[in-house]
Amino acid sequence: MVSAAEQMAANTSWAALGKATDLRNRILFTIGLLIVYRLGTFIPVPGIDANALRQFMESAGAGIGGMVSMFTGGALGRMGIFALGIMPYISASIIVQLLTSMVPSLEQLKKEGEQGRKKINQYTRYGTVALATVQAYGLSVSLESGELAHDPGLYFRLACMITLVGGTMFLMWLGEQITNRGIGNGISLIIFVGIIAEVPAALAQFFASGRSGALSPAVIVAVILMVVGIIMFVVFMERALRKIHIQYPRRQVGMKVYDGGSSHLPIKVNPAGVIPAIFASSLLLLPTTIATFSTDAATGPVMSWLLANFGPGQPLYLLFFVSMIVFFAYFYTFNVAFKPEDVANNLKNQNGFVPGIRPGAKTAEYMEYVVNRVLVLGSAYLAAVCLLPEILRSQFTIPFYFGGTSVLIVVSVTMDTIQQVQSHLLAHQYEGLIEKSQLRGRNKKRTRRGPARR
Repeated sequence: MVSAAEQMAANTSWAALGKATDLRNRILFTIGLLIVYRLGTFIPVPGIDANALRQFMESAGAGIGGMVSMFTGGALGRMGIFALGIMPYISASIIVQLLTSMVPSLEQLKKEGEQGRKKINQYTRYGTVALATVQAYGLSVSLESGELAHDPGLYFRLACMITLVGGTMFLMWLGEQITNRGIGNGISLIIFVGIIAEVPAALAQFFASGRSGALSPAVIVAVILMVVGIIMFVVFMERALRKIHIQYPRRQVGMKVYDGGSSHLPIKVNPAGVIPAIFASSLLLLPTTIATFSTDAATGPVMSWLLANFGPGQPLYLLFFVSMIVFFAYFYTFNVAFKPEDVANNLKNQNGFVPGIRPGAKTAEYMEYVVNRVLVLGSAYLAAVCLLPEILRSQFTIPFYFGGTSVLIVVSVTMDTIQQVQSHLLAHQYEGLIEKSQLRGRNKKRTRRGPARR
């Protein structure tokens, strides 16, 4: 049965958006910061030869890979101040979360509540600065070796490193501000906007290939149908749930006896959302980025082996991609998204139990068993969505990055943002109903008259 809250959310009118002042301010604040991000992608790093960079991108732009342009919103192709994008922050988050599950002191810090979370976030920021510094240095050296700098040397390297690291830290701050004071997840929205901004140019290039005869009309129609099918499949899987029946016994509070009830604990087929795809993709970006701008690195034995075996469509690339998606799907679910021990303890404290399962440790084991089985389907779905376009792109040599990761990010972030907007509208609707009930109560008190005189 559909709950009253779900019915109310379904009947919520988007016309109420104009009356929800707080929500409207949050949306405008989010849009404003995303515009600032897009403007920053067009501000170039100081000391870059614009003409040489333009010629280089025209000749080697395909080597950058659609994934790199996707996560930087085109800033890498223009060598903007946000050329590193938000990837150092995501990589630092991966490392800190891995260490949290392995280092006892960090694991204890994670259990300390808000203070522990702030400390872990501080370590993540330190890690972001360190990773961004290393990547910025590698990129500055690559730009020098590619003869894309006006005045190569120590000054150019320092200026490039400071600019790129500062741009990444500004993006991290921008994402936190959107999450806290705007609508939606700030980091995901920044990646989302970067993908959407690159879609028009990629579509124009894709259809231009069709007009020139490089792609047949049948292939174009098949690719469009494939993208539509993937979007429908992603929406279906992101809304799929596995419900665990929860029973609450009768209880007595004072002199009153409350009847027992039942409910369901919903477990998403993909509890980790788009995070595993982003984490796995971020690990594949750095070798491609350095090799694109550096001819010396590209001709080195290690980098040549990496590019030959970990290029898009290569067997090792696909195997590594799938392995990382499956690993992060399980890791993120059991360490962040859904912790069976915490859920079992919360149910025990609320006197709830799974029929036929003892509360406490047995309930935690049962939930871990259920989530493990559900994640087999969830991780397979993520791997299939991210892998299928890669295989088709390498087989049909389509000059447009129809990446499953990009489709997954766009659909997931859109659904999550719309859900948050509906939650704010629902809260505003509840506030309106409470105010109306209070006004009606006051009016009844005012219109109440005394007994008639005889």
